[in-house]
Amino acid sequence: MDLRIFTEPQQGASYDTLLTVAKATEDLGFDAFFRSDHYLSMGSADGLPGPTDAWITLAGLARETSRIRLGTLMTAGTFRLPGVLAIQVAQVDQMSGGRVELGLGAGWFEEEHKAYGIPFPKEKFARLEEQLAVVTGLWGTETGKTFSYDGTYYTLQDSPALPKPVQQRIPVLIGGHGATRTPRLAARYADEFNIPFASLEDTERQFGRVRAAAEETGRTPDDLVYSNALVVCAGRDDAEVARRAAAIGRDVDELKANGLAGSPAEIVDKIGRYAAAGSSRIYLQILDLDDLDHLELLSSQVQSQLN
Repeated sequence: MDLRIFTEPQQGASYDTLLTVAKATEDLGFDAFFRSDHYLSMGSADGLPGPTDAWITLAGLARETSRIRLGTLMTAGTFRLPGVLAIQVAQVDQMSGGRVELGLGAGWFEEEHKAYGIPFPKEKFARLEEQLAVVTGLWGTETGKTFSYDGTYYTLQDSPALPKPVQQRIPVLIGGHGATRTPRLAARYADEFNIPFASLEDTERQFGRVRAAAEETGRTPDDLVYSNALVVCAGRDDAEVARRAAAIGRDVDELKANGLAGSPAEIVDKIGRYAAAGSSRIYLQILDLDDLDHLELLSSQVQSQLN
């Protein structure tokens, strides 16, 4: 089971804070550092000191880390034109020496679009499908040849399809709860399918849909990585769990029901149940980015048992 650290900087984090967490992620032996791609805080968070851009952040971290994978859960397809996104991600892959992964979704948070003047189109899923075709098509075009695409939403003519990433294929993550179109899209384009904040039952059901869609497209279902993103709140005792839950404004019982909460043993047991449902990778959503002791506990008493 791979454990990755997943952050939500729109809730309030500077680049320096993210750099500190990313370095701790690397030092403590986790597999990767991922971040959300949002420009507006959610819920009661004040979001101070303000949003950080996902790919600018990852470019900085690419130069400040040496081992961990770096990526997004999920980049909003509404934020960037696909040709520009392909250039950005390929460049960050170069800057990291080939450690980048791209999670790409349709975009859903209308308020952040209004707040920063970003168009929020009605038909987002069809746009996402074209974006995936363009991004992967640009990366996959042989050097010296050109790439053209004539879609409903995007048209590219004789693109040199540069720059190229270091990796022969940058892993593409697609995720969500949709029962029909999402599995089909994952089967066509994804290297990894991620389901966020889902129960064991919903996880198993959705993984089954993706596996079936992969078979229908002629892919071997095991070619994909299947993963979960879950909020985590660990403690050495009940008081520490309660303190960490309070710090993120959540209830312990709710966290135990909907995420990974409790003692390290409880968390290891629940991760084992997700593994039985088909997951081989967990993105641990860390909401208090100042609590580095939490990361140390997860490394020493959760990750160590899973390894």
